[in-house]
Order: sequence, then C-alpha cells, then structure tokens
Amino acid sequence: MARLRVGVLISGRGSNLQALIDACADPEFPAEIVLVLSNKADAYGLERARLAGVTGQVVSHRDFPDKPSFEAAMDGALAAAGVELVCLAGFMRLLTAEFVERWRDRMINIHPSLLPSFKGLDTHARALAAGVRFTGCTVHYVRPAMDEGPIIIQAAVPVLADDDDHALADRVLVAEHRCYPLALRLIAEGRVRVEGERATVMGPAALAGEPLLNPVG
Repeated sequence: MARLRVGVLISGRGSNLQALIDACADPEFPAEIVLVLSNKADAYGLERARLAGVTGQVVSHRDFPDKPSFEAAMDGALAAAGVELVCLAGFMRLLTAEFVERWRDRMINIHPSLLPSFKGLDTHARALAAGVRFTGCTVHYVRPAMDEGPIIIQAAVPVLADDDDHALADRVLVAEHRCYPLALRLIAEGRVRVEGERATVMGPAALAGEPLLNPVG
C-alpha cells in the first residue's frame, strides 16, 4: 500500500520535524516525508532533513514582493514533490486564507496548548498566569483563523507548583513529540473523518503505552 506523501513546513530548529522523521523512518509507518520546506535558510530543521536523507528546500519570504507570490512558490514546491498532506512544524509565518483553503483538510498544525485555550504565542506563560492545573498540546486541521480548526488529538500535561514557563514548555514538548506522529498515523490510515468543523477519529486511537493521549471523536 502506498504511503501518504507528506511535506513539512518549518522555520527553526525542527524538533517536531525530528519526531515525524523518526516515525517515518519505520518502513511500516503509513506516511513518508518527501519534502521539508523552510522559509529560513539557516533553520536547523534543514540539517535534520539532510541527515535523514529527506529533500530540503528553502523558499524565503524575503525573496518575494508579497505574500501571495511567496505562497505560490511554496505551493509549487509542494505540488512538484507530490505532497498529499502538509504538516506545519514551527512554521512562523501566518498563511493567507487562499493558501489554507487550497490545502483544506490536507494541512495540519501542532499547537502547545489545549485548544481553544491559549491561542497564539506565549502559551506557557499565559497558562501559568491563568492558574490552570492542566495544559498540553493539540494537533488540528488548519483553518484561516489562527490556531483554529478541527481537533484531531490532544495530550494533557499537568502544571506543577514550581513550574516556570521553560519547565512547562519542556514537559509539553515531550507530549508534542508523541502526539504529532500519532495524528499523522491516524490520518494516513484513513481513520480521521472531518465533518464541518469537527474531526472524528475512528477505531482505537491511542497506541499501547500512550495514556496521556486523548483523541477527540
């Protein structure tokens, strides 16, 4: 059976990219990364791709006069690689509604909070300031509004009394590295159905030994 062809968009160090690379290195995993696309030439994620033998490409937003032409170049690179699903992994550019709609229900993102809480930046500091007892991460389909879209899977992470935003971020990142490959697996296996603004996971969603992963469905 053909593996789902995945393109990953990055801007920085690519730790979630590495989690996806590690998962896809298993020949039994139902997806493969065929392109890592960065808007920054110095993104360390490109080195991760090189070390894994994955094609990396730079499409710098600074080389284009406007956002539509930049996004058209990205879209062209994704199409040329035969990408079927786009994963955003620390891609630090807001996308236009036109680009998002071209990839509707074929583009996912990971966010370091339990959406819809704490959309945007500084999520961990804001969670601490709000006094929540749990935070976590969310993998969701991308919609034009920031950090919105059908939720595929979430992981809950406890907030400890002595946490600062760095300690909490590190703990959430561990959950991110588990959640993103699992969400990709579910999609590649055809076990995620999107109806309107809700995603339903069909069948057993969590792998053995993944008690913190809480599928929505």
